[in-house]
Amino acid sequence: MGNIVDRTITVQGCTVHYLEAGAPGGRDVLLLHGMKFSAATWQELGTLDRLADAGWHAIALDMPGFGGSPPCDLGTGEVLAAVITGLGLQRPVLVGPSMGGRIVLEFVPDHPGLAGGMVLVGAVGVEENRDRLAEIRLPTLIVWGGEDAVSPVANSDILASEIAGARKMVIDGAPHPCYLESPDTWHAALLDFLATLS
Repeated sequence: MGNIVDRTITVQGCTVHYLEAGAPGGRDVLLLHGMKFSAATWQELGTLDRLADAGWHAIALDMPGFGGSPPCDLGTGEVLAAVITGLGLQRPVLVGPSMGGRIVLEFVPDHPGLAGGMVLVGAVGVEENRDRLAEIRLPTLIVWGGEDAVSPVANSDILASEIAGARKMVIDGAPHPCYLESPDTWHAALLDFLATLS
């Protein structure tokens, strides 16, 4: 088990709390969270430990107004860009469940040089961002719960057809937060995808 360290960074007047696991110098993975969750969710689920044990340098962010990060005036994309550059992350793989998936989908076309891959889990905001999906040229993994009642499985089909080369996995019977419902399946899919990038 790797050590998980509790940290904050201040960027453009915004204080952002994050959890860090794994040795800097490994490939970077940056984990966002859903509306009802926080960085701590990734610690409780064991994802940070699993990534660190596999040699990855994992950062789980609390977006402003969530977890340990107070609200601030910067947009989410500005915060994400400032954190990536402020922490010296090298084209991290962005992991975005639900609301975090929307943030990633909106961020990547605007900052094509800052990310090295995407993992979208039951992302919301797919239809709203559909016009820009074809701009995305990153290795992408799409993970969905077969019984997602928040962001329908049809959204995963849109992502898979519009993002060139995307891989898709549907977890049968799983609800919207499918990674919480089926952590072993989730971790296996995540680590398998990351292994193709390293």
